[in-house]
Amino acid sequence: MRILLVLAHPLSDSFAAAVANTAKTALEAKGHEIDLLDLCNENFDPRLSEAERRGYFDTPYDTAGVDGIVVRLRDADGLILVFPQWWFNFPAILKGFFDRVFAPGVAFDHDKAGGRIIPRLTNIKLLWALTTTGSPWWIVWLYMGNPIRRLLKRGIGAFCAKGVKFNMLSLHDMDRVTPAQRAAHLERVKKAISRI
Repeated sequence: MRILLVLAHPLSDSFAAAVANTAKTALEAKGHEIDLLDLCNENFDPRLSEAERRGYFDTPYDTAGVDGIVVRLRDADGLILVFPQWWFNFPAILKGFFDRVFAPGVAFDHDKAGGRIIPRLTNIKLLWALTTTGSPWWIVWLYMGNPIRRLLKRGIGAFCAKGVKFNMLSLHDMDRVTPAQRAAHLERVKKAISRI
């Protein structure tokens, strides 16, 4: 399987980078082909341009500003996202990735009858999120309703890649975990990824 592994963290020595490296190594050990897209390292611009927004309903939609990444997404069988949750949301660079790359004609088509969108990422069979939160699990789940999980599974995944297999592994309370807990989480990621 060819997997697009997307890392969204500005620090090369971050825990997110360690998670991405663990996932990449585990996937390669199982014979998968990995395309690592480090958004910060590749200087991805998350800002939707004026031309992109004005042309959002044009057919065909102009993806010239992100054509290289669109090709990588279309070549993939699976998508694994590695990122921290900041303020119960995606880092801005990952949100921009969705805004600019998951565009009409790429991730979906507008239904001319109105309302719905038609999924186009039929090549994507699995969507995983490997993430961390600064908050304890109960705040994320009980108080906030786990917004990232809902957005990825019921929004982006369901609307763009119908029938996609979704999984999310999170390390909560990141600001207070011990080195042993971090190591245990990396092992958890390795074991889960090895089942793909």
